[in-house]
Amino acid sequence: MERLILQKLQDWKNSPYRKPLILKGVRQVGKTWILKEFGKQYYENTAYFNFDENEEYKQFFETTKDVDRILQNLMLASGQKIMPEKTLIIFDEIQDCPKVINSLKYFCENAPQYHIACAGSLLGIALAKPSSFPVGKVNFMQIDPMNFKEFLLANKNENLVEYLVTINTIEPIPDAFFNPLYEKLKMYYVTGGMPESVKMWTEARDVEAMQEALSGIINAYERDFAKHPNISEFPKISMIWKSIPSQLARENKKFIYKVVKEGARAREYEDALQWLVDARLVHKIYRSTAPGMPVSAYDDLSSFKIYLVDVGLLRRLAQLAPTAFGEGNRLFTEFKGALTENFVLQTLITQFEVTPRYWSQTNPPYEVDFLIQRENDIFPVEVKSEANTTSKSLKKFKELFSDKVKLRIRFSLDNLKLDDDMLNIPLFMADYTDKLIRLALRQRNKSHYK
Repeated sequence: MERLILQKLQDWKNSPYRKPLILKGVRQVGKTWILKEFGKQYYENTAYFNFDENEEYKQFFETTKDVDRILQNLMLASGQKIMPEKTLIIFDEIQDCPKVINSLKYFCENAPQYHIACAGSLLGIALAKPSSFPVGKVNFMQIDPMNFKEFLLANKNENLVEYLVTINTIEPIPDAFFNPLYEKLKMYYVTGGMPESVKMWTEARDVEAMQEALSGIINAYERDFAKHPNISEFPKISMIWKSIPSQLARENKKFIYKVVKEGARAREYEDALQWLVDARLVHKIYRSTAPGMPVSAYDDLSSFKIYLVDVGLLRRLAQLAPTAFGEGNRLFTEFKGALTENFVLQTLITQFEVTPRYWSQTNPPYEVDFLIQRENDIFPVEVKSEANTTSKSLKKFKELFSDKVKLRIRFSLDNLKLDDDMLNIPLFMADYTDKLIRLALRQRNKSHYK
């Protein structure tokens, strides 16, 4: 499978400012696979150390901070060869190894000629503890579930990817590309972007095996909840997790603690929710009161929405059968378009540095699904799971903040088009949002000067 993060790993390898790398990502998203693949393609050899399988390796880090001695011990114990610049050293499952994480400081300072990449499950939790990692001495990288572009490549649809990459003007997509892309997107909603699930579909076309793969991943996550240091949080984490489909099935998707449990209060469940956020199993999106900079200054911390890390996992957790795939656009509209919103958020999070927000007002009720910051501009985004859409909330947002709105963005099943300041992006082009905004702004500027 082709993973686009490989290019970022090459950039890290070739950077004159390279430091030991920590690769973050949820369990089973492909961290170990991509690091081994990277080592195979770009290094003479790979020295792989798994601290879960070989707990005795941890001792080498407890007795000394001398990097050469640590490496010598690892080589002798494992029989693996380690050469400066030529070997990729992989430390895997380091989440419970504070001494290993801490040693990265000494590798950075005293042995920068060694290329070290680390991975682990629940690293976000480990790194949330203040003393657990050497600040400024490591590079971080995030690996997310496969996006739709990677899904198309895994599905051998290179022609569709090549077509999307060549788009340089905002104009309708011909049916010869639009229709197959629309059909493939429906299948992506079913499989999601977890590599095992994608593999079961693209290689074996086995729906049953794909369903089992997703169930297995969900079960692994649920077992991880028990790893919370305070065991009393375990049931709370589990209840929040299981409530996510119900939260997203409501017309107003704002997170409500009472949906988790009757009478539940924020203060009882805040820590459990934060655990899921730190583990990056869920994305927490705050309500913004206005499109100002910095975005965080306008956060309403009492109102937020919660989305799952992956659209396929959401479909499985919601127990939606894959058969909905064959029923027109039912998959897009199912439980109030929650799958569609989750899909769009997943791709926006990977494209823009600042986490998206959403905007709403109560009297009368209006809601803009997401606000995204691109450079120093903020763009309102509406997600529609059907075609032929009207956007009352985007219209209202423009009335209220006319001086701030350069462009309004709508994702839907309509074709690609720019109508004055309204950019309609077909859902299957969500991975290209950043590029399409740039093209639309350029097109608008040109038309203003005519």
